[in-house]
Amino acid sequence: MATQSPFLWLEGLLQNPPPLPNLQPPQWAVDEAQRRIVLLLNHILMQESEATSRLARQNGRVVLMQWRSFALKLTATPAGLLDRATAQAQPDLVLAVSEESPWALAQGMLRGDKPPVRIEGDVQLAAEVNWLVDHVRWDIEEDLARVLGDAPAHTLGQAARNMAASLRQFLGNAVASGPSKAPT
Repeated sequence: MATQSPFLWLEGLLQNPPPLPNLQPPQWAVDEAQRRIVLLLNHILMQESEATSRLARQNGRVVLMQWRSFALKLTATPAGLLDRATAQAQPDLVLAVSEESPWALAQGMLRGDKPPVRIEGDVQLAAEVNWLVDHVRWDIEEDLARVLGDAPAHTLGQAARNMAASLRQFLGNAVASGPSKAPT
């Protein structure tokens, strides 16, 4: 007996959410979340000297990243790190994720695919951003080891890698088989 994936209803819900009044988070929450994102990105960048030197060459350049109603405008600093750009700053590069479905984005990320992005603006800056995306990785296990110690961090890292591999395999099987239809 063929059964449907339990995730089909979730995908439909994510693609066509029920209309709810004013789901926008308050501006202070958006500002704080963006500050935390910048801190995390700078933490990751500081672990790779080549990344900071490449970014330092782009000092003052502004990148606007967009997905649906979310937008983050970043500028490169002389230290080779990132900071939030002012609201009035004109972007040199616009990176807009063209995939609207959060479910499809999550599936692609789990497969290791880059999301489809519409790129407008400076080609050299886009090449530098692409290099950063391709070559800079966050070593979460190393950061956990500083807090928990080497053995627990390695155990947590291995468990997360096993879970991600299982999820990739499950999604790969679900995508390969396609949506199941019940016999009529």
